[in-house]
Amino acid sequence: MAKRDFYEVLGVERSADEKQLKAAYRSMAKKYHPDANPGNAEAEHRFKEINEAYETLKDPQKRAAYDQFGHAAFEAGGFGRGGAGFGPDFSSSMSDMFDDLFGEFMGGRRAGGGRRQNAASRGSDLRYNMEITLQDAYEGKAAQIRVPTSITCEVCDGSGAKPGTSPKACSTCGGAGRVRATQGFFTVERTCPTCQGRGEVIAEPCSACSGNGRVMRERTLSVNIPAGVEDGTRIRLAAEGEAGLRGGPPGDLYIFLSLKPHEFFQRDGADLFSRVPISLTTAALGGEIEVPCLDGKKARLRIPEGTQAGKQFRLKAKGMPVLRSHQHGDLYIQVAVETPVNLSRRQREILEEFDRESHNKNNPESEGFFAKAKAFWDGFNE
Repeated sequence: MAKRDFYEVLGVERSADEKQLKAAYRSMAKKYHPDANPGNAEAEHRFKEINEAYETLKDPQKRAAYDQFGHAAFEAGGFGRGGAGFGPDFSSSMSDMFDDLFGEFMGGRRAGGGRRQNAASRGSDLRYNMEITLQDAYEGKAAQIRVPTSITCEVCDGSGAKPGTSPKACSTCGGAGRVRATQGFFTVERTCPTCQGRGEVIAEPCSACSGNGRVMRERTLSVNIPAGVEDGTRIRLAAEGEAGLRGGPPGDLYIFLSLKPHEFFQRDGADLFSRVPISLTTAALGGEIEVPCLDGKKARLRIPEGTQAGKQFRLKAKGMPVLRSHQHGDLYIQVAVETPVNLSRRQREILEEFDRESHNKNNPESEGFFAKAKAFWDGFNE
C-alpha cells in the first residue's frame, strides 16, 4: 500500500515550522497511542505512521530530501534507512515522545533531556520521646537531650569521596541515573544498575564514612519547652534530624512529650483537679484548710458547715497556664470526708451520745433515702 504524504499524516501545511510540527505530532501521538487504544490495530498503524512522519520532518536535512524526492529519498539506496523506520533513530523519537508527553508521570527531567535521581537526598526525620513532670509543663524549662544520629562526614564534607577526589559520572547511564532499552516499538526505562539511580559513582570512597557521606554520632541538643504544653505535644527542631546523603539537606527532629503522673493533681486541659480529705468534724462544723498549688504556694480554702463528701470548690486561675498566653486554668478541689478510725473509749462514747440525740434534721439525705427504700420494699409486700 502506498505511503501517505507525511504532511497529510500530521495534518499540517508544507510551510509548517518546527513548533507547528511538534504541536501536531504531540496531538496525534496522544490520540493514537497504543495505551489509549488497546487492541486497536488501526490506531497502532496510525501511531507508527505518525512517528515515521515526525521523525523525517523534524530533521532539516531529511525534510529537505523528502520535499525534493518524496518517499523515494528513504527507500533502499536512498537518503537513509529503509522500511518502516524502526531503527535507532526511531528509538530516539520514542524517547522524545515519552519525555514530552508522559514526563509528568515518570519524574522530572534534567537539563540534558534525560531523567535522573538526585545524588544528594534529604535525610530522614527523627523522633525522640521525652518524659517531663507536670511541674515542668507548668513552669516551662530548657532541657538538653542526647540523640544518636548520622551527621555529615567532616573528612569528605559529605561527598563520600576520598579527600582530593570527587564522584565521577556513571559510565553506564552517562550520569542520567536511568538506562533505556528498546523492545519492539516501545522504549523501557529503568534505574541504572551500576549507580542505583544516583548518576555518579565513587571510585575512591572516603575511609571515614565508607562512601556514605555521613557517620553516626551522639549529639547534645537544647530544647525549649514552653509553659502550658500538654501530654502528646510535638516540638519540631528543624534541620536537626538525620544528615542528608552525599551533602543533601538534613531532616528534622520531632520531640514527643509525655507527662508523668502527679501525686496531688490530675490535669484536664488547662484545669487541675485535686482530691483533699477532710475530717468528719471539719465537714460538720466547718473551718479552713490549706491546699497545695502547683506553683509551690498554699491556698486557704474555707469549708462551710455541713459540707458533704464529694463537694467541689473552685480556685480561680490556680490551674495550668494556657500555651502562648497569659491566662491560667482553674484548680478544682474535691473534698473527701474521712470516717474516724481507731477510736478511743471516750470518743466512742461521745459519738454514741451524738447518735442518740440525732434527729432527721442532722442527716436529712440518709433519712430521706431510707424512707424511700422502705416505701419501695412495702410496695413489693402488698
